[in-house]
Amino acid sequence: MTDLERLEEAKRRRSGPGEVARLLRSLRERRFSDAGTLIRFHDTVLFLRAYPHSRTVMRLAEEILSSFGSRVDGLAASGADLSPFDHPEVSGIVGTSVTTDYSYDVALWLKKRFGRLVSIDWEGYEGADRLRAELPRWLPLLEEEAIEDANVPYREYLRQARARGEDDLSWVLRRISRMGLPPPERAERFDALGLSLCWRLAAGVATRTRMRLPARRIFFHDAPLIPRRDVSLEAEFSSAPLPIRRLPRREALAVLERTREATALRYREYYAFTFGDPSAVLQADAGRGLRISLIGTQRGRRLPLRSGYGGFLVKNGVPIGYFEALALFERMELGFNLYYAFREGESAWIFARSLKFLRQALGVTSFSLDPYQIGYENEEAIASGAFWFYRKLGFRSTDPKLRELTAREEDKLAADPSYRTPASVLRRLAIHNLLYEVGPPRPTTPDPRLTWDRFHIRNIALAVNRRMAREFGGDAEKIRRASEMSVARALGIDPRRWSRGERGALTEFALVLGLVRDLPRWERGEKQALAKVIRAKAGPRESRYLHLLQAHARLRAAIIRLGF
Repeated sequence: MTDLERLEEAKRRRSGPGEVARLLRSLRERRFSDAGTLIRFHDTVLFLRAYPHSRTVMRLAEEILSSFGSRVDGLAASGADLSPFDHPEVSGIVGTSVTTDYSYDVALWLKKRFGRLVSIDWEGYEGADRLRAELPRWLPLLEEEAIEDANVPYREYLRQARARGEDDLSWVLRRISRMGLPPPERAERFDALGLSLCWRLAAGVATRTRMRLPARRIFFHDAPLIPRRDVSLEAEFSSAPLPIRRLPRREALAVLERTREATALRYREYYAFTFGDPSAVLQADAGRGLRISLIGTQRGRRLPLRSGYGGFLVKNGVPIGYFEALALFERMELGFNLYYAFREGESAWIFARSLKFLRQALGVTSFSLDPYQIGYENEEAIASGAFWFYRKLGFRSTDPKLRELTAREEDKLAADPSYRTPASVLRRLAIHNLLYEVGPPRPTTPDPRLTWDRFHIRNIALAVNRRMAREFGGDAEKIRRASEMSVARALGIDPRRWSRGERGALTEFALVLGLVRDLPRWERGEKQALAKVIRAKAGPRESRYLHLLQAHARLRAAIIRLGF
């Protein structure tokens, strides 16, 4: 067994800090001849930085990571194959690069943040037809060639047209920004070009290797990690409240920068991070070195019905994962992900603390997991047994037949501890959502049979589109105008007195309320409360909208019924 294998094993079994420190010292000057082994070393050391046994182990891990750029440079100089660094699960190591098709908004942010380290990846670009359609509007006389010729030197045109000191990407972004289009249409123009961007990762903090956030106190793991069997969601929800605080703008902006960087490093974008609201960032020190940040969505970028949030997970200053959360009334759809290097850590406990934070901060009590999270068209989740990870924490299938299948599998596991659920069965179990409800289910009036089990937001959207086809000839503008007028009349409100954002919220909400046939017969107080709900959607913080939703029983019953 090599020292690297011993270090990996010591990490898993939580060997004493002395042994781990000895192995780190022995590997400190070791040179690795291939990218795969160097990545294993990197991620093992990064794990130990997030879960350090002692201050010595943390210092040694940081020392090794701080010199990793020279290791990557040495590997490149040797002519080794560097393609393993490109895999999304391990991308973001200092000295490497990330190449992908970022959206317009992320491209703008990256270019502003990292300048010439971000450029268009012209190598292998096959979008000549896209350039032919878009560039003539910006480059005089380009159509002279573009309309007739197959081999047009578009890059030469760009080189001649750029201002001094400007690169291709800056020129393209500037052209689009000056078109006077609404943000969504600017994004469409950029997407139409089909450009990939290359982000070269310098030696700064914007890498997986070096990214750190402030940590008030380091938690040293000088005892075994908390296993899943010792985690109880019920116990977490009944434990003492977490110390949650709203971050000042300066701190919130710093957190948003790190979340965007950590996400882009892994070839990804998440809506709540890209359009995060610095005035709506909550943070809690959840214990054992875990800090959770909850990020709300900017006004003007919010969803029509649900409230969108992003969560950022940091362990002893090291980003270790994230979650995406969409809330409607007391129901929350949740996607939870720990970064690959940290999945052998305290995953179940971190998940439980995240749910507690969401329950405490937003008042949600019903947590729903999308089928993809547990294995639907996701073979990684099947291989990892994600279904059982959540089931053993108390989640249940929303489908009665799958609950019966789960019970049969549990009987087999109880009778034979060596039994493993076949992948084919796990795929069946992943067809429907899993749900966890804090305490007894909330009664739904006027029909107690209506619950969140069969609810899907898509059903509401499809119902609106069927009505648009049936009553308005498929014209979106007509159904919007008619719905806003009828809902305003039913609620007794004058939208002309509302702000532009509130009027926009009404326009979207009215599409759904137009399906509620008894809306004109609601009590006056229910209508007034509904008007407050709609206006709060465009308010400073979307959490107020969510709390007002949770207090409106009749609206809740109507929305659940529409979502069946």
